[in-house]
Amino acid sequence: MMDKRSEENEIRCSGCGIRLQSEEQNKPGYIPLQALEREPVICQRCFRIKNYNESSSVTVEQDEFLRLLGQIGGKDALVIHIVDIFDFHGSVISGLQRFIGNNPVLLAVNKIDLLPKVTNWNKVRNWVQKEAKELGLKVVDVVLCSAKQSSGFDRLLEALAEYRGDRDVYVVGATNVGKSTLINRLIRDYSDLDQELTVSRYPGTTLDMVHIPLDDGREIIDTPGIMYPSRYSELVSPQDLGVILPDKPLKPAVYQLNEGQTLFFGGFGRFDFIQGERQSFTCFASGRVPLHRTKLERADELFRDHAGELLAPPSRESLEKLPEWTRHEFRIAKGSRSDLFISGLGWIKVNNDSGAVLAVHVPKGIKVLVRPSLI
Repeated sequence: MMDKRSEENEIRCSGCGIRLQSEEQNKPGYIPLQALEREPVICQRCFRIKNYNESSSVTVEQDEFLRLLGQIGGKDALVIHIVDIFDFHGSVISGLQRFIGNNPVLLAVNKIDLLPKVTNWNKVRNWVQKEAKELGLKVVDVVLCSAKQSSGFDRLLEALAEYRGDRDVYVVGATNVGKSTLINRLIRDYSDLDQELTVSRYPGTTLDMVHIPLDDGREIIDTPGIMYPSRYSELVSPQDLGVILPDKPLKPAVYQLNEGQTLFFGGFGRFDFIQGERQSFTCFASGRVPLHRTKLERADELFRDHAGELLAPPSRESLEKLPEWTRHEFRIAKGSRSDLFISGLGWIKVNNDSGAVLAVHVPKGIKVLVRPSLI
């Protein structure tokens, strides 16, 4: 292995794996020359995240990411795909199988600590398997885990040993799904390196591929977090990210609604019950997002006059930076058990099976869909 400092253009940041450079401060991989003498050698961005938990927006766009995924297709490897149970349909990499060929996928479902304590985990696992199949993934196993609480982790290591054989392991995931935290656990359990990856809450903090050598000569390769603009967590400011990303177990909020009533999720989104018999809906969102009930006929006016004040967060200023709202209407069939899912913000569970006509208003581009109930 060449000396870390022998050739500056080949030195890589031990935090995010990017090639380091000392010329352009606002380009990825910038490191002041004097910092090259420090151990571990990390770029200014990782240094800031590590020491000040500060973000700077360097992320990998979809096309670049897909090109990188395509490289995996030509190799014999195990792919660990990490998804976030709170934003399952927003964090699953669509078309993953197409890029990685016949390589098996181990689905690690993170952040299960956010689901209510009384959750039936077998049902959750079955739900994940079914939804993954619908999305075209060839999943060899589903492991429910919480990087935050280090639970389910032994099971993930067992599954890794069981399916890896004599192969490299690629870890893929969207931003904000807890990928770096899990990778750090893998390093601790598998490798004698003292280089941990950068762990941060801000989107896109793993650039380039980071290679972690395993004891048998194989390696774990961490890929960059992919940004999906269809997730609310990618659109909001860092301070609002702290509002919509839950960090405590979700407290389901149950509302009995009559048709013609509306619920506002702060100023982030709105849910309309347009038609149907009186019934209950359960909202699953971060506890920091205040819910506000009003009449449907008053909803437009309320938002126009009070967004960013009564209906906040986000602030009026932050709202102006978001795309304009768009309306999605859904007809929930009789006899179905469904969630109305808003990527990055949460979901609304329809508790009755008598059918309903519902609508959701969120900034344009955010993924909104109806799915079988998770809980």
